[in-house]
Amino acid sequence: MSHAVAVTTSVATPVETDSVAVTATAIKAARNALLEEVDAADVGDHLGHLAEDERVTTHFFACERKGYVGWRWAVTVTRAYRLRTITIDEVVLLPGDDAIVAPEWVPYRERIKPGDLSPGDLLPVADDDPRLVPTYFAGDDPLDTDDQAQLRAVAKDLGLGRVRTLSIEGRELAAQRWYDGDSGPDAPISQSAPEPCTTCGFLVRIAGPLSETFGVCANGDANDDGRVVAFGHGCGAHSEVRLAKKHAPLPMPEHVFDTVSTDEFETF
Repeated sequence: MSHAVAVTTSVATPVETDSVAVTATAIKAARNALLEEVDAADVGDHLGHLAEDERVTTHFFACERKGYVGWRWAVTVTRAYRLRTITIDEVVLLPGDDAIVAPEWVPYRERIKPGDLSPGDLLPVADDDPRLVPTYFAGDDPLDTDDQAQLRAVAKDLGLGRVRTLSIEGRELAAQRWYDGDSGPDAPISQSAPEPCTTCGFLVRIAGPLSETFGVCANGDANDDGRVVAFGHGCGAHSEVRLAKKHAPLPMPEHVFDTVSTDEFETF
């Protein structure tokens, strides 16, 4: 978090022909301007200067304020043409190379991940989302509320109830995401599966352009039950899995009676 204050205080200084030298040696003037804005306890040693331009120099001072380790105060001074005074342009707190700063801001919409939504949460979709295209058009002329309602009613009667539908780009993005995810052929569980999903009796076929690559798992014992799976995916719950003889359960041995420790009772 930076602290910036514009200051117009002028401090007299001897006239020198080299403006860079004048501004570079104006350490005292820069410190005095800084002390007018912050407590003296927050200001440390002079750390050097940076020539911003022929007549502009920024002086750096260590920041001793708690919580701002590695930050530094920056005071920019200038000497206008033919003037005998140094002008303070700006006082600001800047992070140094070792400063702790906040991470780069990520918009809220980009921070949302699958599974983050809770009951009642709303996640609006942008009007120009490339994953969606209009299902029907109303023409170029703007429509009032009544005309829009009538148009929606006709579209619903024709089976076009959805205002927007999945675009080709949206469909390809979804297909690639599913194929590369945990329900794709490269998932660890798929690599050790005896057979792929395409030969499994629990695979429910879907319609549409994705029907040649994906289906839905209907095996309640499988990890992917109710999820879209790629044909090349697989798991150990395949419908045709059979245990080999070497994996068959061994028969239980006959019961053994302990006759050594059995108590004997005398019959009367």
